[in-house]
Amino acid sequence: MCLGIPGEIVEILPDQPDLAKVDVSGVRRAINIGLITDEEPRPGDWILIHVGFALSKIDEAEAKAAMDFLEGVGQAYADEMEALRESRIE
Repeated sequence: MCLGIPGEIVEILPDQPDLAKVDVSGVRRAINIGLITDEEPRPGDWILIHVGFALSKIDEAEAKAAMDFLEGVGQAYADEMEALRESRIE
C-alpha cells in the first residue's frame, strides 16, 4: 500500500527552488515541490508527500486528520515513514 504523508514546509532551498525542507513528524527531508503548480508553496504550508515528492497542498486541519488516520493504520504508515527516511533528494 502506498500512502501520502502530510508535512510542513520549513524552508524553500534558495539555490534549488524546486526543493523544500519539510518536517514530517520530526523527520526533516528535502522534498521536490516542482509538481505543485497551482499556487507557489512557501514556508508554513502543508503538503501531501509520497516518497520524496509533494503531490498537493493541503490545509493544517487536513494534515492533522491525515496523520491521525495514518498513525492508526500501523504497518503501512511505518513503511511510508521508512521510505521517507531513506529518500534523499539533494
